Amino acid sequence: MPTSLLVIHVHVHVLPQHVDAFLQATLANARESVKEPGIARFDVCQDNEDPTRFVLVEAYRSPDAPAAHKETAHYLTWRDTVTSMMAEPRAARRYTNRFPDDAAW
Repeated sequence: MPTSLLVIHVHVHVLPQHVDAFLQATLANARESVKEPGIARFDVCQDNEDPTRFVLVEAYRSPDAPAAHKETAHYLTWRDTVTSMMAEPRAARRYTNRFPDDAAW
């Protein structure tokens, strides 16, 4: 039976003085994250009007993949590095991918 991707949008508001460092740490995490078998896609998006705001778009192949991701060394390093850079705690929303369909993944 086909399954849909689990897509998580992580909204992050960064302190202005930490934008560059946050971006570098996040890109390093993303580069390693896309190597994980459970991750289909990992996008890092920065707001055009407010560069202190980011959305990480993470697409997982299974419901268990986010937990596995949070156990990786690169995620733990990212988390510990960027937490103090945030203007407020990050927030996440979970979505079920509806298009493209499973055949594309």
